[in-house]
Amino acid sequence: MPTLILSQTQTHQKIRRLAYQVYEHHFEETELYLVGVESMGLHLARLLQKYLQEISPLKVYLESVKIDKVNPLEAPIILSKPIEIFKNQNIILIDDVLNSGKTMFYALKPFFEIPIKKLQTLVLVNRNYKNFPINPDYIGYSLATTLQSHVSVVLDSEAELGVYLS
Repeated sequence: MPTLILSQTQTHQKIRRLAYQVYEHHFEETELYLVGVESMGLHLARLLQKYLQEISPLKVYLESVKIDKVNPLEAPIILSKPIEIFKNQNIILIDDVLNSGKTMFYALKPFFEIPIKKLQTLVLVNRNYKNFPINPDYIGYSLATTLQSHVSVVLDSEAELGVYLS
């Protein structure tokens, strides 16, 4: 049975704190693109967008990136909008959990094709087991577990919203 690590209230508090941190680093900007890794990263980006719109005048755009998390080189990486819209923009790539860094590493790839103003990464849970050179700019919660442990984030159901360890 999964163990609750962050309750619904704690999860919302972490996301709200992340929104304030993002705004502190972008308060001089007018626009910001949040790009969520499907599917839980996109749910997190949606919640972050909601909080940013409550606390800041930023125009916050929500986009997504779809990647084959098991074999990222075997399938195309698909952005929800053409790559050109991100040109010279501030972008935050968002995922729910950073395990080895593999998903985030490959999800960054499309953005190397164009000039951008700033590209940062955000995760709700950082597991600190990196096999790839990814260090998130924004972290909601850091967690040291065994490699066999599994961290699940539920953001698509308000009733079960939270972070679980199994």
